[in-house]
Amino acid sequence: MKVEIQPDVRDIAAQLGAGVPYALKVLAGRLADDPDMGRPSNLPGVLNVTVDGAMFEDCPDLSVGYICEPDRIEIRFLRAVPSTEPSTGVRDQEQGRGQDQPADPAVTAVTVREVADAWRRITGWLKHNAPDSYAALRAGASPAAIAALEGELGIRIPVELHVLWLLTSGDDGGNGWGCLPGNRALMTLDAVAAAYRLKMDAQAHEDTFNTDRPEEERITVWKATRIPVVALGPTDITSGLYLDAETGYLGRWSRYDEGPGEVLDTLVTYLEGAADMLEAPALATVDKPGLIGGALVWLSGIDPAQEHQWQPLTG
Repeated sequence: MKVEIQPDVRDIAAQLGAGVPYALKVLAGRLADDPDMGRPSNLPGVLNVTVDGAMFEDCPDLSVGYICEPDRIEIRFLRAVPSTEPSTGVRDQEQGRGQDQPADPAVTAVTVREVADAWRRITGWLKHNAPDSYAALRAGASPAAIAALEGELGIRIPVELHVLWLLTSGDDGGNGWGCLPGNRALMTLDAVAAAYRLKMDAQAHEDTFNTDRPEEERITVWKATRIPVVALGPTDITSGLYLDAETGYLGRWSRYDEGPGEVLDTLVTYLEGAADMLEAPALATVDKPGLIGGALVWLSGIDPAQEHQWQPLTG
């Protein structure tokens, strides 16, 4: 198992004590042999493990946070733990808001692995077959950035979306095409916040009229639990897919407030479906993947003028 240590973690290690970099190296070796040695932290998708500083010279007790994917481990957080403080893991300010009800660790672990595995399948395929699309994917967001967005939206980010954003914070588009079916693109966190504000403002406008409408005639164009996730394209956020934090299902949204369409997919099944179509294109029915140069292009979202450049995948 490959273990990666973030550059900022290495910098922190050097500041905490002369023996900390070595302690971190030893821990990385242990994690490679036993990836599940950590315990779930309050931050979805992040496992926490403590290091006894007494085992090393010039090293305080340490709290280390890491994410575990099927083929690699990434150490993302490091802090010294005062001897009077319980070793609870990632810094409080990076944990976001507490859960109203404690999540079942077993269910959370399954969700984390399902999202990570589906995304690994997609990115693995892109890396080997569509390098332009792979290069357009942004690095994962920091837990602090996700917590800030959660605070701005005022709702709890579901575990599956939290994990996905830890892996990637958006898709800038390979030659203008997003990597998801229909050439849709994962939205950046800034785009998510902007679209959410726009839709909440639209609902607030409707609510000024809803007060005078009979209950059966009141119009709902948006609910506070809906989080925009996928846009029509890398630079087109006029419509897309949202994840309902209450139901766990995806739905369609549009800037023009037409009625949302049902999408009977969770985020996990949506990503798994995309991965399945890439790995077995001959069996794909929802959309057909292909290539234009080094970019993945889905047939349903292609400009007719570019169809002659499109090469369907086989297999």
